[in-house]
Amino acid sequence: MKRLALLIGATLALSACAGPETRVRTALQDAGLSKPMASCMAERMVDRLSIWQLNKLRGLKKLREGDTRKISVEEFMKRTKSLQDPEILSVVSSSGVVCAIKQL
Repeated sequence: MKRLALLIGATLALSACAGPETRVRTALQDAGLSKPMASCMAERMVDRLSIWQLNKLRGLKKLREGDTRKISVEEFMKRTKSLQDPEILSVVSSSGVVCAIKQL
């Protein structure tokens, strides 16, 4: 538990150096999204969600522990549902759809 607290503290300290979009993009990649999808979605999400909501999203990477495969936007949305925040789910869903279409 202490190790986890130190890891979270170190992550937060390092992320304070980066802008919100960079932190969100990194969190989305850590959760398993591809770099292009994470970049597109982060750009849209930082303007639509609060800092508190963005931090909740960062917690999704723990659901991926040990799995190095990339996940689909659909799978990421399923994981987002676990946060039980309709606004986050709405923004993630709309961002995922728009970004998926852009990548076609």
